[in-house]
Amino acid sequence: MFDYHRQHGIEIRIARIFNTYGPRMNIDDGRVVSNFIAQAIRGEALTVQKPGTQTRSFCYVADMVNGLMKLMNGDNTGPINIGNPGEFTMLELAENVKELINPEVTVTMTENTPDDPRQRKPDITKAKEVLDWEPKVVLRDGLVLMEDDFRERLAVPKKTKA
Repeated sequence: MFDYHRQHGIEIRIARIFNTYGPRMNIDDGRVVSNFIAQAIRGEALTVQKPGTQTRSFCYVADMVNGLMKLMNGDNTGPINIGNPGEFTMLELAENVKELINPEVTVTMTENTPDDPRQRKPDITKAKEVLDWEPKVVLRDGLVLMEDDFRERLAVPKKTKA
C-alpha cells in the first residue's frame, strides 16, 4: 500500500483492526465472544482454553466503525491502531457472559492451541491524538446488545423471572 501510495500519489489510509464484536457476527465463527454467547444461550458449558489467564481486548462494532470513519475522513495515512485497550482474561470474559446471559451454565477448561498468544492489547495513543477517537462501549454493555441479536437468530427467548 505504501509503495503504491509513494509511486502513484494515491491517497490511502491504513488501520490495524483489533478484536471486534457485536450483533450480526456469525454465530459459529469460532471467535471467543460469539462462542461464549452462543454456548450460554444454548445452555452449554463455556469452554475456556487453558490456562484461562491469556488476555484479549474487545472493541464493540459501533466504536470500530466510528474509528475507521474518523481515519478515512482525516488526513493521516496511518497505520493507526483501532481497538479497545481494556484487557480481560478469558476466564473473566466467561464469567461476564455467564453472569449476564445464563448463570446456570458451567465453565470448563479445554486444551489450548500451541500458537495461542498470551496477550493482545492495542496501543491506541495515536488514534486518541490524531483522530480524537477512543472506544465508548464497555464490554458488558456490548455483550448484552450482542445477546439480543443472537437470541433472535437462534430463536431462544430469554427466560422470564416468575
